[in-house]
Amino acid sequence: MAHGPQSIAEFRDLARRRLPRFVFDFIDGGSGSENTLAENRSALDRLRLLGSAPTDVSDCSSEVTLFGQTHSFPVIIGPTGLAGAAWPRGDVDLARAASSCGIPFVMSSAATATMEEVAAAGDGAKWFQLYLFKDREVSKRLLARARTLGFAALEVTVDNAIPGRRLRDAKNGFSLPFRWTPAKLASLVAHPAWSLRMARAGAPKLEVMAAELGLQKMDTIAELMQSQLDASVGWEDIKWVRDAWDGPLIVKGMLDPGQVANALEIGVDGLVISNHGGRQLDGAVAAIDVLAEFRAQAGPDLTLLVDSGFRTGSDIARALTLGADAVQVGRATLYALASGGEPAVRQALAILKTEFEIAQMLMGARSLSDFAPSMLRTRAIAAAPGTGQPPTSRRAASGPLSLVAGERPAAKP
Repeated sequence: MAHGPQSIAEFRDLARRRLPRFVFDFIDGGSGSENTLAENRSALDRLRLLGSAPTDVSDCSSEVTLFGQTHSFPVIIGPTGLAGAAWPRGDVDLARAASSCGIPFVMSSAATATMEEVAAAGDGAKWFQLYLFKDREVSKRLLARARTLGFAALEVTVDNAIPGRRLRDAKNGFSLPFRWTPAKLASLVAHPAWSLRMARAGAPKLEVMAAELGLQKMDTIAELMQSQLDASVGWEDIKWVRDAWDGPLIVKGMLDPGQVANALEIGVDGLVISNHGGRQLDGAVAAIDVLAEFRAQAGPDLTLLVDSGFRTGSDIARALTLGADAVQVGRATLYALASGGEPAVRQALAILKTEFEIAQMLMGARSLSDFAPSMLRTRAIAAAPGTGQPPTSRRAASGPLSLVAGERPAAKP
């Protein structure tokens, strides 16, 4: 992979060429008009990094400590369902790549591998993502298995009271198990390498959910989730998990800073500020735009992670200036997985680490605790003359730069 893709954007292009359309769209797509998907990128691009020179950065460290464990740089491979559609045993390859790069891997409840397989994949930190199913006994059993298998932390996803309407999946007839139409069969012929890998490995199956829920057949992933997930989940349910799990507990899918007080009261250890990668609420705010509010509400001690749209090391630096402890990535490593399995994922993570360390040094941050809002400026998006609406051209959108207001609370001791 030394001469392969040199950015996550290039991995995305390669994945688009190597995957059948219906699989690529499942990974790449968002909900509704995909407005949130686009806003995730736009919001990051509005934040401009402030280089700081001359500063002695000859001795820098990108290491981060999360829940008592030190990792090589502030990135986590977040939970992504149906990774095996991108590459056979994709969850295992993701876990191994994360382990070799010294970062945590979060196994999804919608994984296409067993919990035992992922737990045994490398010796790196493994976390488990938990859904609260209508049948709480299922969630209770998964929690117990995660503890027995040595998963170090638990992430409970809460932004799925109802699944987002993903139009690409509906248009493509994406189903689980796969339903073969003439268009899909033609796509298989056009992508022989993927087809051969799947023929050898067998069609991907949601191993964890199938074992616990006895799943047979569902038309779409959204229908599957809607049939099994509980729309009544509230903070009392998170407290139930808190009481049952004695390790680090993280709540994923937070967008409202007003909810932080509830999390603190229950005693959760971390939050993931997230709009589910633009796959749930169409028209939602970008996670990066509410991150500073979360830090202000949480104070310095609550671990804050963020996901949704992060593609470069500079994106990671932006998040740290606004109060994140680390960034979770999902599509970035799925694109790489689809391009070449575990070696490609390792290459993608190496790219992100290199890009982040370049940004860190050029911004004058010797360690992660040096990142602060004063290292950012925002580019205003001016209205098009006489319309009151944002301009359509990039040149017209180049408004003035302004200081990002607010300071991050004192760093954790």
